[in-house]
Amino acid sequence: STKGVTAILANLLIERGLLNPDLPIAHYWPEFAASGKAGIPVNMILTHRAGIPIVDAPLTLDERLAWDPVIEAIASQKPFWEPGEKHGYHVRTYGWILGELIRRVTGMTPGTFLATEVAGPLDADFHIGLPEDQEARVCRMIGPPEPEDPALREAMEKFVGPDTPLGRALHGPSQLFHYDEMWNTRALHAAEMPSSNGIGTARGLARLYAGTIDERADHRIL
Repeated sequence: STKGVTAILANLLIERGLLNPDLPIAHYWPEFAASGKAGIPVNMILTHRAGIPIVDAPLTLDERLAWDPVIEAIASQKPFWEPGEKHGYHVRTYGWILGELIRRVTGMTPGTFLATEVAGPLDADFHIGLPEDQEARVCRMIGPPEPEDPALREAMEKFVGPDTPLGRALHGPSQLFHYDEMWNTRALHAAEMPSSNGIGTARGLARLYAGTIDERADHRIL
């Protein structure tokens, strides 16, 4: 559910005139222009057409959670296809790229921008980067069991195995992000992953989405 919330933040910045969906990402983030990415507009990351669904650098978990190393890796790499020519789910890079754009135009990390400009004023119980004093409220995530059916295991290896594009996007970078006990750690909860680790209540998430269409003055985001 986190990418939807991040999309709300991006559209709020568009509405405020701080982010232009037709301008290149590099207009706001000059380092992103490296390796043939100078012309990729903001709208292509919003629509998963930017050609950067995978982080192509070997990173440790600590580097990933530190933000800057993964941002620098994305900025330096080349697209996997001609931007705009194909569509592919930017599983984690969606949040990192939009999150860096949010940081560049507001001076705030995406989690701080969410808290101060949207969730806080709306009293919406949803976080990207969970405050430590909220940790005790978090339910344990239970990962999916390995399938017993050999045919299903073979199909999963074919489509989301570690050497497949989708598998690299889902579990990367460096095959770090499988849905296992790692997601129940304080380190993962505290980090800001604007595509993946939003934490909140169902009511808080519903309030955020309602705020994109609700006409009541105290509950309007866009």
